[in-house]
Amino acid sequence: MTYETITLEIKNGVAILTLNRPEVMNAWNPQMAKEASDAVGKMDSDDEVKVVIITGAGRAFSSGADVGRLRETAEGKVPFLETTAGTVLAGRTSLLTAVENIRKLSKPVIAAVHGIAAGAGLSVALACDIRIAADDARFTMAFVKRGLIPDLGGTYLLPRLVGPGIAAKLIFTGDVIDAKEAARIGMVDELVPSDEVLAKAKELAQQIAQNPPLAVRMAKKALYKGMNEPDLRSQMDYEIFVQGGLMRTEDFQEGVASFFEKREPEFKGK
Repeated sequence: MTYETITLEIKNGVAILTLNRPEVMNAWNPQMAKEASDAVGKMDSDDEVKVVIITGAGRAFSSGADVGRLRETAEGKVPFLETTAGTVLAGRTSLLTAVENIRKLSKPVIAAVHGIAAGAGLSVALACDIRIAADDARFTMAFVKRGLIPDLGGTYLLPRLVGPGIAAKLIFTGDVIDAKEAARIGMVDELVPSDEVLAKAKELAQQIAQNPPLAVRMAKKALYKGMNEPDLRSQMDYEIFVQGGLMRTEDFQEGVASFFEKREPEFKGK
């Protein structure tokens, strides 16, 4: 697929997916949803990609859904099967597909957020594993201001990060919060100066990419399984099961050998 609303750069094991509709602050439309979903889906099976960064071109991460299309929908000009709900019911690719692909990607995903992350744009950031924000970034669950509820997993992801009470406040009010407050409540994981956010995301991505990819993938899977596993022993049994498999890999042997030989390991993903 040729991409017109996103760009994709892969270098040294790190893929940078940039939302590229800066003229509308990277608002999501059906085309961008299809292209992002396709790109993320392909990266899951691309052994060259170890870590993914998602960011936005221009002055924003993403302002959410395209307001022009929202207006057409409100005026009844968009056929139902072309709305997000309609595409989901019809089993076609939608923004839900893109967010689901981000969340289930077997490789770590870092959101590098600057400017505004609003509505659907915030939901996309929440679906990533780690969020690094510029100190001038702003965040809002703006759905209620449009007579809607958060979608794209917003009601699932937000309370797991900030707790149900703070999530309720943000969802019910649609308030805009700054980066400092987002960090305080746990919505974002690190704040950096506005001109350093992508550089910091790249630095972290490279650090992760140096580790054995099989272990990183299985650690991500175990992490999210553990968040929803009600029984500690069941999770411990799963960890031991995965550990047994990893102990049969060449990367495990290299990790142990390099420790005793006092050198940097060279992992091969085998």
